[in-house]
Amino acid sequence: MTSALLEAQGVGKRFGAVVAAAELNVGVSAGERVSLIGSNGAGKTTFVNMITGYLKPDVGHIRFDGRDITALHPRAIVGLGVARSFQIPQLFGELTVLDNMLVASACHDTHLSFRQAARNEPSVARAEALLQRFGLAEHRDRRVVELPGGVRKLLDIAMALTVRPKLLLLDEPTSGVSAEEKFPMMDTIMAALGTERDTTVLFVEHDMDIVGRYADRVIAFYSGRIVADDVPAKALATDDVRRYVTGELLQG
Repeated sequence: MTSALLEAQGVGKRFGAVVAAAELNVGVSAGERVSLIGSNGAGKTTFVNMITGYLKPDVGHIRFDGRDITALHPRAIVGLGVARSFQIPQLFGELTVLDNMLVASACHDTHLSFRQAARNEPSVARAEALLQRFGLAEHRDRRVVELPGGVRKLLDIAMALTVRPKLLLLDEPTSGVSAEEKFPMMDTIMAALGTERDTTVLFVEHDMDIVGRYADRVIAFYSGRIVADDVPAKALATDDVRRYVTGELLQG
């Protein structure tokens, strides 16, 4: 795993008697699209929180782009090129779509507070280019509170890209989106990320149709452990995934 962009080596985390991560070993190469699957409480979010610095592992090490980030603060990890969007979009509801983009850009590029986000020409141009890529240009001057849920999700991800990340983590990007909208939304996200694959993507997802269509690789969690790590067709066909994740096999 020495050539991986992201490496977790023997990473473990406990909350009292609960094993949230059981000495996990994961390597993710640059440009991969990796889906993290598992039932609620399986360990997916704990793993993501350790990557992004919101939780510190009890044991093991995490390396990103050749650097040990195990003990770094979340802001420092963002500065190295790791970005994240959340299941519930983290937005400024009373600000416009464009101002949300400028806030995200200013906090990273100039370390200004959101009240000081400057409408300078380069920042506005980059924000507008990202909005165009995500099909959000028509919403440029609308307040976030006026937007439907799917548009808010896309805006949250667009804001994450203002930091020009090498690694992007998405938490259930299609959660709360209708069946008719989920594939167009994911098509928009993947198209916005570009065909060059400069950005590696880890996305948590419960919809196996989305996983099968958009992931290069699937890592399945159960009870803090990894029970499968393979291309989607093979990972989703294993007995452990069918039993503990998709429920196709009865437990017993």
